[in-house]
Order: sequence, then structure tokens, then C-alpha cells
Amino acid sequence: MKIGRSLVNLAQELERQLATKQDMIVPSSMMHCHTGEDSACRMTIDETGGVGKYGITGLARRQLADKLKIPFAYFERMRQEQPALLDRNINTWLQADQERRMVRTLDGQVRAVLSDRYRRLDNYDLAENVLPILRGLPDARFESVELTETKMYIKVVTPRIQVEMTPGDVVQAGIVIMNSEVGHGTLSVQPLVYRLVCSNGLIASDHGLRKTHVGRILPSDDEAITVFRDDTLAADDKAFFLKVRDVVEAAVSEASFRQVAQKMQKTLGIRLAGDPLKAVEVLANRYMLNDVERAGVLRHLIAEGDLSGYGLVNAVTHYSQDIADYDRATEFEMLGGKLIELPASEWKGLAEAA
Repeated sequence: MKIGRSLVNLAQELERQLATKQDMIVPSSMMHCHTGEDSACRMTIDETGGVGKYGITGLARRQLADKLKIPFAYFERMRQEQPALLDRNINTWLQADQERRMVRTLDGQVRAVLSDRYRRLDNYDLAENVLPILRGLPDARFESVELTETKMYIKVVTPRIQVEMTPGDVVQAGIVIMNSEVGHGTLSVQPLVYRLVCSNGLIASDHGLRKTHVGRILPSDDEAITVFRDDTLAADDKAFFLKVRDVVEAAVSEASFRQVAQKMQKTLGIRLAGDPLKAVEVLANRYMLNDVERAGVLRHLIAEGDLSGYGLVNAVTHYSQDIADYDRATEFEMLGGKLIELPASEWKGLAEAA
């Protein structure tokens, strides 16, 4: 499992962000963009009492392009080669757009451009509600926590519930909570399987809870910008966080963990009878792994010497530790969870690849 920051550092960063982030519901006609000679996009918003000026992150640029139906590759080409043309495109379509947008800012940057139906489920509130629950798990270990530009991750293991897959190969029950404040995925609570021998993490993504960030259209008295305080939707969150508590307890229950462990155990009997290189190529093509990732999975498969379905699953999750990007590393832990769910017919295609 890829190691992130400390729990103390996560808490400090959430506190810092709480003091500097701001959310606004903005009519599109009150948003304007300008691209400088440095190719950096900036946004001005006609706020009450003045004009707010913000940078725009890469993710927010992509979201803005999507909202205005500008192909992102073309958006970026204009940004680099014809910035004035980009500004004309953006501002023309913003003025013609009758929609209101939720604009989320942090540290003077527009970090997300979202629908006014976007339902805020913020990292600070989530952490405040779930950390006491997670600390209450028997002998809980916070194996990895991280806050990236797009998501917050909390991965916890409880050694009280464990299974020996083969002699000396022990896996323990855990849970991963993921949330995005910028429209990059749902809030999810998923079972986690932690393999002691190599510190691999596998996320059983078909066995948890997901909460989409979509709700009712947020009210507005007029066409002015609405700025939300952090406690505006707190009451609406209370019931959901109670549900999160129940799902956390269920995900690390003996029954749930053994259900996932049994699916892992079934892969022990799947022999990779064909060419391991071909098996990894089939895997890479199916799940869109790049050449570096494909080579990394193959390296771990050969190095660990277990030419079985179980060995391939572990090669995938072990490779996650080699990936610099925490978001992508977690995707490999989720890929391990997808593999144990494969039907026999699909495993046959991997195992017999030649």
C-alpha cells in the first residue's frame, strides 16, 4: 500500500483549507476568463462590492471546457498557441450560457467548476465524523491517509479480523474512505484487504457504500452570487454520516471480510498456463494500463514467482507501491478488487493467453 502523509498532517491541512476555501453559486454571465502570456488561465467573478480574481487549476480548466462543450484538447491547444482565441471562445459561451455554476475556490485558485446541483460533502466534515468511528475499531491502524488535489483517502486496518491465505500469508480486514470535493468521484466507503507479507492493499469496491454529490438545485433569491458558509448544509449531512458509521461497522465485520477473502482464495487455484507476458498484456489492454505500468506488473509477477490468479492480483496491488501518484496507486488497489470479482470465463482468457 502506498504511504501518504501522517494523520496529524492531514488534520492540519484540513484545518488550513477550511480557513481559505470558499464556495459560490455564480451565474455564468458573471464569470470572465483571461489567458496571460504565460499561458495561465485566470478567472474574474463580478462579486458584490468588487471583482474577485482567481487562477484556474488544470482540473477546473477541464471542467470549464466540458461545461461549455469545448473539446479539451482544442481548449489546451488554444491556451498554448492562441490565448486570445481561447478567451473569446470561453467568454462568448459564458455570456450565452443561462446556467448557474458552483465555483469552488482554494488558496486563490478556482479548483472546480460544477453544477449548481452539486452536493457538498466536504473532507473536513467527513473526517470530523468518521475519525472517531475509525479510532473505535479494535486495534485500528491508520495504514495510509492522503489529501491530493482531487481526493481525500483514509485507509484503516484492524488486525482482530484476519485470514491465512496460504501458510504464512496473512491478510487483515480494513476499510478505505474516499471523497472528492471537486467533482472527481463519489464519496465511498469500501472494504480493504491488507496483505502483511508485502503490505499490499486491495479495495473490494463492489462491497461498500457510494454517495453521489448530486442534490436539489441550490436556491437563489436573485441573480446575485450566493456565497455559502461551511455550516450551510451541515444538518443535511447528519443522517448520511450516521449511515457511514453503519457501513464502516459492516465493512470490517467478520462476515463481510470472509466473503471478500473467499473470493481471493478462489484465485489461488487459477493457474496461468499460458505466457505470463501475454497474460499481463491482456490485462493491460482491458484495463488501459500504459507501457510502464504493464512492465511493472509483469516485473512483480515474475519476481514473486506465483504464476496463478492470486499471483497476478498481488502483482497488480504490489505495483501500486511503485507509483508516484497516490490517486493512480489507489486505482491499482481497486483494480485488484475488480480482478477477484472476475467470472471464470474472463479468468480463462487471462490464464490461457499465449
